[in-house]
Amino acid sequence: MELWPAVDILEGRAVRLFQGDFAQKHDYGDPLDRARALVDDGAERLHVVDLDAAREGSGRNRSIIAAIASAVAVPIEASGGVRQDRDIDELLGAGVARVVLGTAALEDPDFLARAAERHPQRVVLGLDYRQGDDGELEAASRGWLRVSGRTVHAVLAEAAPLPLAAVVVTAIERDGTLRGPDVGGLADLLAATELPLVASGGVGDREDLVALAALRGPPPGRALAGVIVGTALLNESMTISEATEACARSG
Repeated sequence: MELWPAVDILEGRAVRLFQGDFAQKHDYGDPLDRARALVDDGAERLHVVDLDAAREGSGRNRSIIAAIASAVAVPIEASGGVRQDRDIDELLGAGVARVVLGTAALEDPDFLARAAERHPQRVVLGLDYRQGDDGELEAASRGWLRVSGRTVHAVLAEAAPLPLAAVVVTAIERDGTLRGPDVGGLADLLAATELPLVASGGVGDREDLVALAALRGPPPGRALAGVIVGTALLNESMTISEATEACARSG
């Protein structure tokens, strides 16, 4: 299970949101400094999110993402506001290893399919979800501000044939809370798709990572492909080396 330390960017600053609420944020300073510090501490890859772009659709922080990709010698996964071919081309051209499509994938599935075929294994589907009153996992869009009207299971079934690098699934209600990942929901999603899944939201300590690394789904032995960790690393609840070691365990 790969560790993807997160750097979320809002108005040019590295931040973490609580449950996806833009009004509840903690500032962690300059995003380029944060990215360099994570890599210096041993991060082997980074998940970078442009929150302004996710909310508004504008790539106002794209120059910062390009600067991070240029400054660190690890793969960068970029997310937020990727809604046109030119957004993908710009990010890949800036040195980003793979690009996450969230809102655009939900609102225009054909665009996701075209992007994946055009850039095989370099496009990631981003599925941010909340649990509905009926227990269904409902996909959200527009920077977590809008419910898409589609279930995560339906989106995964539609995306199954595509040459995607991965699917990032984020439990919005746990994101930034440190209260633990949605293990039950992730186990259900592992059983629902054979696409590589990357978990996001709620990781608070190394035991959470050990629990995620131990998850298995059909076919027998299939595990999560990775996990995104933000707050727990930024506030030093655990180190990169501790997190990496936990991700390598199988329970």
